Amino acid sequence: MNINDIQKAISSESLDGWLFFNFLHRDPLSDKILGIANGRMNSRAWYYMVPASGDPLKICHAVEPDTLEELPGYTEIYSSRTRLIQILSRFTGNWGAQFSRELTTVSTLDYGTAMMLEDAGLSLRSSAGLIQRLCGLLDSDNIATHEEAAGHLYQIVELVWARISAFFRNGRGGQLTEKEVQSWILDEFTSRGMVTAHLPVVASGVNSGNPHYAAENHDNPVLKDSILQLDLWAKLTAPGAIFADISWLGYTGKKPPPEAVEMFHAVRDARDFCADFISDRLKSGKSVTGAEADEETRGVLIGRGYEQLIKHRTGHGIDTEVHGSGAGLDSIEFPDKRPLLDGSCFSIEPGLYSKKLGMRTEIDGYIMKGKFHISGPGPQKEILIIE
Repeated sequence: MNINDIQKAISSESLDGWLFFNFLHRDPLSDKILGIANGRMNSRAWYYMVPASGDPLKICHAVEPDTLEELPGYTEIYSSRTRLIQILSRFTGNWGAQFSRELTTVSTLDYGTAMMLEDAGLSLRSSAGLIQRLCGLLDSDNIATHEEAAGHLYQIVELVWARISAFFRNGRGGQLTEKEVQSWILDEFTSRGMVTAHLPVVASGVNSGNPHYAAENHDNPVLKDSILQLDLWAKLTAPGAIFADISWLGYTGKKPPPEAVEMFHAVRDARDFCADFISDRLKSGKSVTGAEADEETRGVLIGRGYEQLIKHRTGHGIDTEVHGSGAGLDSIEFPDKRPLLDGSCFSIEPGLYSKKLGMRTEIDGYIMKGKFHISGPGPQKEILIIE
């Protein structure tokens, strides 16, 4: 945690300060940003007030006076609500705090505490933009680990599809299950020194219509002449390594049905449109928000008559977490009006889901020095087949 970085973010968001608050470790973001260990006693609320300039203030309860001892700034102790409000009343202006009307992931400040803070005279503003600047923007070293991870994921898809193809081409006896394919992917992660946050998605046939289908909870076969969705995400084990997250589609036969090809071309074209839209906006010197990118991409699918088959946003932020702190491409679920800033990394993954099958193609992209870049060796252009 670097106070200068926090104060730079505060100034960039035109705020007077950032109010950190935690009780019973309800706010993992505050703990993460400030470096507070999860095992530390937090039976009383603490407040850490970081102004746009000047020294921070640590407000701690008399029972736990040293809970923020390693953080810079001076300390005030309270033991009553009256004393706490007296201390807080010194602060005026607009202060960032962990809440948002739209972004549930950053909204950890409870309503009662927010009312108390505003009664004390603070004017609260969402810290969503601050969190993006502190946790969701990558530098060139971060991007290098992301690109390396992306390269591995593309190679893993190629290897796994080759094994799937060999199974169906050779007519091997027995049955190939989704869990077996899932284990191939996990073995590749291990051999390449990578870790994942959740098990990869391997979904055959109608199971592909479930965006978060969990093969590990079933013992279903990979069916012949059916759609197979592969969705995998992982990062290197080095400290500070950044995730990559991709989805590919295959057909376990020689010729996918026209309906599947048409749906795939729709999500592929929407994906590519999104990448071009972001790139063009940046080239013209204009900013673009996650909500705008999602709305424009969604329009491609709606224009082709698929509105009822859209179940999720276009993409999410990526950093040391697969679903990171940066702006997501979302205008519907969790509308994200934060701009895609330099250092932003995010997925682009439009999907369509019917009762018979699902289609999702996913790439990652990032912005560096004002330019948009697609991660990895290259997006999928057509459905994989058994040749």
